[in-house]
Amino acid sequence: MHLSTRPILRRVALTGAALLAATAAVPQASAATGDRIPAGGGLSAVIRYTENGIPHILARDYAQLGFGTGWAQAADQVCVLADGFVTVAGERSRWFGPDAAPDGSLSSATRNLSSDLYFKGVRESGTVEKLLATPAPAGPTKDLKELMRGWAAGYNAWLAQNRIDDPACKGAGWVRPVTTTDVAARGFAVSVLGGQGRGIDGITAAQPPAAAQPPTAQPPAAAAPGSPATPLGPASAPDPATAAEAAREFFDTSRYDMGSNAVAFAGSTTASGSGLLLGNPHYPWQGGRRFWQSQQTIPGKLNVSGGSLLGTAVVNIGFNEKVAWSHTVATGTPVSLHQLTLDPADATAYLVDGKPERMTRRTVTVPVSGGDPVTRTQWWTRYGPVVSNLGAGLPLPWTAGTAYALNDPNAANLRGSDSALAMGRARSVAGIQEALARTQGLPWVNTVAADSAGGTLFTQSQVLPRITDELAARCSTPLGRATYPASGLAVLDGSRTDCALGSDPDAVQPGVFGPGKAPTLRDAPYAENSNDSAWLAHADRPLTGYERVWGSVATPRSLRTRGAVEDVSAMAAKGRLTVADLEKQQFANRVPAGDLAAADAAKACAALPGGTATGSDGSAVDVSAACPVLAGWDRTADSTSRGALLFDRFWRRLTASTAAKDLWLVPFSAADPVRTPRTLNQAAPGIGRALADAVAELRAAGIALDAPLGEHQFVVRGGQKLPVGGGTEALGVWNKIEAPWNAAAGGYAEVAHGSSHIQAVGWDRGHCPVARTLLTYGQSSNPGSPHSADQTRLFSRERWVTARFCERDILTSPQLKVVWARERR
Repeated sequence: MHLSTRPILRRVALTGAALLAATAAVPQASAATGDRIPAGGGLSAVIRYTENGIPHILARDYAQLGFGTGWAQAADQVCVLADGFVTVAGERSRWFGPDAAPDGSLSSATRNLSSDLYFKGVRESGTVEKLLATPAPAGPTKDLKELMRGWAAGYNAWLAQNRIDDPACKGAGWVRPVTTTDVAARGFAVSVLGGQGRGIDGITAAQPPAAAQPPTAQPPAAAAPGSPATPLGPASAPDPATAAEAAREFFDTSRYDMGSNAVAFAGSTTASGSGLLLGNPHYPWQGGRRFWQSQQTIPGKLNVSGGSLLGTAVVNIGFNEKVAWSHTVATGTPVSLHQLTLDPADATAYLVDGKPERMTRRTVTVPVSGGDPVTRTQWWTRYGPVVSNLGAGLPLPWTAGTAYALNDPNAANLRGSDSALAMGRARSVAGIQEALARTQGLPWVNTVAADSAGGTLFTQSQVLPRITDELAARCSTPLGRATYPASGLAVLDGSRTDCALGSDPDAVQPGVFGPGKAPTLRDAPYAENSNDSAWLAHADRPLTGYERVWGSVATPRSLRTRGAVEDVSAMAAKGRLTVADLEKQQFANRVPAGDLAAADAAKACAALPGGTATGSDGSAVDVSAACPVLAGWDRTADSTSRGALLFDRFWRRLTASTAAKDLWLVPFSAADPVRTPRTLNQAAPGIGRALADAVAELRAAGIALDAPLGEHQFVVRGGQKLPVGGGTEALGVWNKIEAPWNAAAGGYAEVAHGSSHIQAVGWDRGHCPVARTLLTYGQSSNPGSPHSADQTRLFSRERWVTARFCERDILTSPQLKVVWARERR
């Protein structure tokens, strides 16, 4: 329950004594460390809530800090959390049916059945338990294990002491207590999101050719509707050229539903001489990959504020008194393939240096709602699971002579939360770099950081398979010789031990790069990343010399990267920057594509004979009214901008149908990567067609060509229509917003993903950091919560939350409420 404690807190004079008094009230942690559901008693924490429902969690040790975090997350997000625990238990088919699709937050599985077959296999194989038992630094630290134990206890205590009123899971039988292993299994799923998690459909579908089944193999069970094991047509080897393009698309970070921008400014560019950080991660607005805000404090040990991925016990993106950091999805290819030469007598055995080695069978049975259990067999090798595809465009057929195994080093990595915990304790960008080098836990992100002394950092300290260019040249199969240059996906000869990945002496696990190989830039005037490779973290200090698996060098950058580098380099050159400048950058909503092409598109439009263009369906469309709209557009994606919606719909169609070589008159140049390619080819035949299609689409939906963007890019909260500014990946807008287009429903009806936990952080030489934050979708998914839309309304109005970090700020909050969360004995 919430207790009004304002008079009590005032009596302790709003000084550090309040902190000491509060922590003295928190009991010591239970001595129990086993993986069990706590039966009662022992753990507790003090949770102080300030504006927008942001909890400041105070505890005496890591188990109790985890307890408070689990309790507070459950209070805001119990249904989303419970849904995720059903996923990692492999029970989605039992509760929601085998053919429904998961929300995509914990894997890319397309159906519940394939998700369950994979995650149940992980649980039954003891993978997570083995990782928990691995000593640090290869395994999780004691502090992290205590945090996870406490988180499970806090979640369970909240369930036991509160009634669920969220309609998403009220009265649902799948909302159940969890264990430490459940929490760790969720962390494992996050770790393999970019690897095994993206290959689940291919892992669970992989079966040996029927004619080559070994004598001991059981015949496959009849395929359930939608089963990943449904037989395919005759297998054929993938075409290398086609596979190279498919791999490039599969690992293209601009296509992910996660992304981000982040920039750190050095003290030489700021008014105070301290660093500045603007973090703008792009994550889903719904489901289990949302962020959740908090401050975590153990006096004398940890004091950190920021955003946590749901189900994690740590702050993933945040700041403390001395340093702030954010992450962006990295371009490193987190997996490799090993092409297996199979034993001619047994398609479930493969040859290594001429000797046969049997695959390991993993037979998994999944309960299914309304039907019989489904049993499938997965096949594992020394390299990892056999996989039948990486997406629809990259089939990897298992024939009588060949199969493919997926190597994902993050399947041995449960250290991601240790990296976050270590960053939360760092005192400088040097400390951030040391923390990442020591823990080596980040599976698929870069880190950008700034500190109060004026330092900056960009580092791609990512867990990647140790694929050197030399190894790829020596051991690639014909398929790998096509995919590796295109995407960083190596396909190595799995029949040779001299093609093993090897180890770096500074790596904490075999087969991965050590931190000394990570592309890193220290103390540049600015360090920026928008999901392209490390090459242009600073335009005048390009990073080169890294292996292809980390990302590309001297290749075209996305419009979002180009626009971001233009913006932040101009800001650095202007100097005297403050947090207010970061706030302006977040909501500038400049459209780089518009700056490059809108004027020329308007001229091409005006030059069309009779103002008419031919659409994709062959119909003639009068587009003359579009020309002045494009010419007069202010080149922003503000919610009030007129012309932004028309240009967006036109630009998507044009770029989807016209190759870059035909679109631009000035081609890309590695010597001028921010300004090229440029100058729209007004004679490109796709321009008229894209204009006709965009105009016809808007008119058919009754949408004016000059309608303000926010009338048709919005969300509805509590029956209120909230206009949303920002733009799509295609437009290159920093404030990225992506939503499914539904003209019949009014346009971009609901945001699917985009700007999420935004933070602008600096220091003014005082004791407290100067921080503004914004959680775009609010703390809670429960529509009945006052915090399900409060920050969405702020985001719609381009307003910020002033972070309360120091004790005096927390205790003077006009909305202060305090909860003492504890287990009942």
